[in-house]
Amino acid sequence: MSLEYVIGIDVGGTKILAGVLARDGTIGKTVEVPTPTTSEADLVAALERVIGDLVEDGVAGLGFGLPSQIDQRLGVAIGSVNIPLDHLPLRDHMQSRFGLPTAIENDANAATLAESKLGPGRGVGDVVMLTLGTGVGGGVVIDGHLYRGWAELGHVVIQYDGPPCFGTCSGRGHLEALCSGQAADGVARDVLGPEATAHDLVAQARGGDERSLEALAQIGRYLGAGIASFANIFDPQLVLIGGGFGVAAFDLLLEPALELVRREALPPADEEVEIVLAELGSQAGLLGAGLVAFETLDG
Repeated sequence: MSLEYVIGIDVGGTKILAGVLARDGTIGKTVEVPTPTTSEADLVAALERVIGDLVEDGVAGLGFGLPSQIDQRLGVAIGSVNIPLDHLPLRDHMQSRFGLPTAIENDANAATLAESKLGPGRGVGDVVMLTLGTGVGGGVVIDGHLYRGWAELGHVVIQYDGPPCFGTCSGRGHLEALCSGQAADGVARDVLGPEATAHDLVAQARGGDERSLEALAQIGRYLGAGIASFANIFDPQLVLIGGGFGVAAFDLLLEPALELVRREALPPADEEVEIVLAELGSQAGLLGAGLVAFETLDG
């Protein structure tokens, strides 16, 4: 292929981060603006302005990472979280507006693709990623290719009739309800008092507080139960943990999680699967959005 660039656009609930990317993941010019949440029209207008600021000679495609379920057949974002985007044919709209091939993808899927291609998953065929943030997101790469089903890994049931999930989800006992930053906030209040947060829980555990250590170990065991289930389905060589809470508490969650994986995953995954930290941080979504644009260019 000739030298080509794409624009990757990571759309979050608070900010839009966009940048020009080369095929090797090198990021050129970037633009960051607050995400308009007042209306769909305002959001689309902001996206168009951001892209307009970045379009230059050599840009051959656009890629969006969205906090949404994606209907890839129609190029439509549905069920969006924290942004006013509902059933708009965004892919076709942006392709028509800028005359460039356009791809859209769920933001956690895009981040998973980036971590598998440019992060610790380089050279690994099968990868599962879990982002433990406000909620729990994730994605799956199989034989080097992103799995493009719903991949709502945060909503696998870990505890039947367990604690209620968050937001618009009406389920109970999901991974998100047990292992997210919000879940850890609730545990912190139970253990440390009504004003405590997940940050306090981690800090107290690092200081040797036994109740906090055990509370995080229990979250780790729930996480391990989820990972064991994914290991039994996808047989990944690598499980990546990202997200604000996941990164902050990783070393406190790892051993309890591995304990459950060793017990519940089928051989050889019970001994072979590795659990490691994601590496790309806040750039993962931007990089992943760019990678899905390159995939579209390559057909």
